Amino acid sequence: MANEKIVTINMENFNTEVLSFKGSVMLDFWAEWCGPCKSLAPIVDEIALELGDGMKVCKVNVDENQVLAQEFRVMSIPTVVFFKDGEAVKRFVGVQDKKDYLDTMKSL
Repeated sequence: MANEKIVTINMENFNTEVLSFKGSVMLDFWAEWCGPCKSLAPIVDEIALELGDGMKVCKVNVDENQVLAQEFRVMSIPTVVFFKDGEAVKRFVGVQDKKDYLDTMKSL
């Protein structure tokens, strides 16, 4: 079951959902075939459910949105980019502990 709290991002909604959002955004770059991405997915789902107002979790399928992946120089996945008021401020490459993602979101 898809988590309705996670926003799927593409070129059409990227500006509205990420760049124009006033608050913190965790943007997960992933792909269907990526093993580490699959292990990160349940963590991302949990984080989306735990975040408060002014915070959101978004996902970008790099196969379907190669321009966005290139724009953010995503060389390996999963890559998670954190935004504060539309500005990319931090990134993690590879799977991290859930606590690291939550702590980063809460510190923004």
